Amino acid sequence: MTLPPSAATPLLELQGISKTFGSVQAVRDLSLSVEEGEFVTVVGPSGCGKSTLFNMVAGLDEPDPGGILRFKGRGCHAHELLGRVSFMPQRDLLLPWRNVVDNAILANEIEGANRAEARAKALRMLPEFGLTGFEKQYPHQLSGGMRQRVALMRTFLFERDLMLLDEPFGALDALTRTLMQRWLLDVWQRHRRTILFITHDVDEAIFLGDRVLVMSARPGHVKHARRVDLPRPRAAELVTSPEFTALKREILEAIEEESMKSFVASNGAVAA
Repeated sequence: MTLPPSAATPLLELQGISKTFGSVQAVRDLSLSVEEGEFVTVVGPSGCGKSTLFNMVAGLDEPDPGGILRFKGRGCHAHELLGRVSFMPQRDLLLPWRNVVDNAILANEIEGANRAEARAKALRMLPEFGLTGFEKQYPHQLSGGMRQRVALMRTFLFERDLMLLDEPFGALDALTRTLMQRWLLDVWQRHRRTILFITHDVDEAIFLGDRVLVMSARPGHVKHARRVDLPRPRAAELVTSPEFTALKREILEAIEEESMKSFVASNGAVAA
């Protein structure tokens, strides 16, 4: 199921995209769109092609011929997006020999920005990212949550129209993860960046997203798209509301159906 397109030109649009690696087709006939300022979350069974999708949108992988990729309304090749979107992978990838501020400005330095100006901007952003007083600390001196804050600060400082966040909170404990989700929403609502966010956590997908996209089993495509009509700003108690629970049940059913397909394809028919 896909949602009807809006009247506005999407910031990102994929139509009929496929990607094959050798004999394995990771995604097939994948279509989606992301509106400017939207927070879109992506969930699905393991191996469904979520990371392949991100690598194509980030310009790291070129899709197979035949699909259509548009960015800001203009058709383009995936490699043209390299450097035009900001991408935070699952690991924070902080450099151990650089302190918090110098890690945060790394992408800006690589792009050729003035180092003093970049550092001054990073220092101004420290309070917003909960890092006041930690600017001279090194990665090994930080907790997991603080390391993720530095990585996210680096992604925000690399100012691009689209941010790709690949399981940024996946390695954190449950309490820290919950706090980071609420903090990320606060930051997003102030900056209104467009975010495409991969997660395996259905609660996280619903709590953060304007829309949740459910990927099918491999070869992946968007099987189900659900708008999250829950009020913002979102309070912690929202996750126990009947509306949230109903959404979660719907999305879990879609994922479980695809997970079973994947299991059967890998292991043969399930005995009755």
